[in-house]
Amino acid sequence: MGFYDDNFSSRQRKQKGNRGGMILAGLFGAILGAMIILFSIPALSELGVLPEDFAVKTPDQGVENGNNGNGAESGTVRNVSIDVTTDVTEAVDKINDAVVGVINLQKSDFWSEDYGEAGAGSGVIYKKADGKAFVVTNNHVVEGAGQIEVSLDEETKVPAKLVGTDPLMDLAVLQIDSKKVKAVAEFGNSDQLKPGEPAIAIGNPLGFLEGTVTQGIISNPNRTIPADIDQDGVVDWNAEVIQTDASINPGNSGGALVNLSGQLVGINSMKIAQQHVEGIGFAIPINIAEPIINDLERYGKVQRPFIGIGMRSLSEIPTYHWKESLKLPDKVDYGVVVMNVVPMSPAEQAGLKELDVIVDINGNKVKNAVDLRKVLYTKTDIGDKITITYYSGGKKQTTEVTLAKQQSS
Repeated sequence: MGFYDDNFSSRQRKQKGNRGGMILAGLFGAILGAMIILFSIPALSELGVLPEDFAVKTPDQGVENGNNGNGAESGTVRNVSIDVTTDVTEAVDKINDAVVGVINLQKSDFWSEDYGEAGAGSGVIYKKADGKAFVVTNNHVVEGAGQIEVSLDEETKVPAKLVGTDPLMDLAVLQIDSKKVKAVAEFGNSDQLKPGEPAIAIGNPLGFLEGTVTQGIISNPNRTIPADIDQDGVVDWNAEVIQTDASINPGNSGGALVNLSGQLVGINSMKIAQQHVEGIGFAIPINIAEPIINDLERYGKVQRPFIGIGMRSLSEIPTYHWKESLKLPDKVDYGVVVMNVVPMSPAEQAGLKELDVIVDINGNKVKNAVDLRKVLYTKTDIGDKITITYYSGGKKQTTEVTLAKQQSS
């Protein structure tokens, strides 16, 4: 062979030798890398670098008893503990035992002696004193109940006494024995809520899922929405509520809306919303609810100022009556029509009569019945003297009314 053939054969032999060395080096490197990883995992686990419940098995170590129950050796399992405590879990732990289920019991028919569950909702224990505990819930949760039970947990139910209700604000107060009560809710300040801050709803969704927690945000802390209290299709009140995207449904209505300090900032209410919309829930601000709760606990009802009239918004009256029956000037297209006057009431004593049209109270324009209630219930007190501007027989007049305590219905 020539020089070319001899040189080529020599290079082939060298390349074969090099390939063998490379294979051995790669195999050695793989084994060494595997051993480094194997022996470093326990140290990484102890430092908390690896995820929770990362299991390490080494062939030279066995579990307790030396086998896995099948006669075969098994490796040691290391569980990494991770602290899952957050501001939310701490807030829930603080108030969770104060949130209860409320069960509405009614007779199935007039002749029946037995009571059955007609509905269920939630409530919040807010006070404990002298062997008694007090629970706030929604009026609609206990409406029509012959008997009421409070579920403190899945195994403990106690009878409850209805102390008082307020349909206008959809609130009710119950009384129970305090022996088995574990916690009482702390009131927060709903006036300090800000849009976007976390909100936690706790209640009894579907009537049996006690202690369910849902989380969201405060969508709007000062939302005003129309409320039809007596379900007659006419707006009775503009409810001032907290809007949240935390899930609120008929079961956890009456439960707690909580801030990250574990304080009660609202009473969840499903009835306020006329139609359920996904992602929108409402709660009665605790700063509005607290004086109502205090009145219900003390008097069994809310002490509100009273004029003594039956009324309808002018907008509900056919327009041809505005001139024919009420004799109103063309410029007057708003107000509240006096439909009747209660005998011996402040209204009668002030000279108000049927078909008078109230348009102003103390300088506050009264466009409809909702406006009149708002001025009366939020800007005046029992015993106050107020100035009412009204039209009677087409003539504009004013009168002074001394507000009395609202009479029982």
